[in-house]
Amino acid sequence: MENFRSEEITEPVPQPKSRPGWLTFLLETLQTIILAVVLYFLIDSVVARVRVENISMEPTLMPGEFILVNKLAFKLNDIHRGDIIVFHFPQNQKEDYIKRVIGLAGDTITVRADKVYVNDQEINEPYIAAEPAYNGTWQVPAGAMFVLGDNRNQSSDSHSWGFVPDELIVGKALVIYWPLDQFKTLSQPIVVNAKNGP
Repeated sequence: MENFRSEEITEPVPQPKSRPGWLTFLLETLQTIILAVVLYFLIDSVVARVRVENISMEPTLMPGEFILVNKLAFKLNDIHRGDIIVFHFPQNQKEDYIKRVIGLAGDTITVRADKVYVNDQEINEPYIAAEPAYNGTWQVPAGAMFVLGDNRNQSSDSHSWGFVPDELIVGKALVIYWPLDQFKTLSQPIVVNAKNGP
C-alpha cells in the first residue's frame, strides 16, 4: 500500500538578501544627517540666535546672554511699541544692534525733563537703567521705527543716529535661553496708550 502525504509540499520562499550591518548603519546615519541639516535650515529661516555684546540694554539684557529672535515677526506685522528687536545698524549694515521699539511710523517722540513721551503721552518705563539725560523731539517717518536702549545714557540708538528702516529689521527678541539660570521670555510691556501720529 502506498503512503500519501496530506500536506501540500511547497517550494521554499527565497529570503531577500540582507544588507551587511555596516551598510545599514551607514545609510541610517546618512539619513539622520540629511534630516538634521534640513531641519537646521528650516529653523534658521524662522529663528535666529543672537549673543548680547554690550551694556546698552541693561538691566533687561546683559552682555554674554544668548537670545532667540523671531525672524518672521516683522513680516507678520507683529512688532509693537515696547518690543525688543534686532536690526542691521543703518550706518554699517554688517553690524547688528538690539534695542527697544519706542516709536512707530507717524509717532512723535519727545524726551524732556528725564521722561519719554509718545504723541504727548508719557510712557511708563520700569525696565530702564536710568532716566535719559538728554532732550529732543523726533517725528518717525513712514517705513521706519524709533528705538532706544534700556540703558538710556549708555546706548547708541535713535536719539543719536536716527531711525531704523523697516527693511533692516532682523526680528523680534523672544527669550533669553542662555545661561539657563537667566532664562526668561521677553514679553512686550504696555509702554504707552497713545494713538499713532497723523
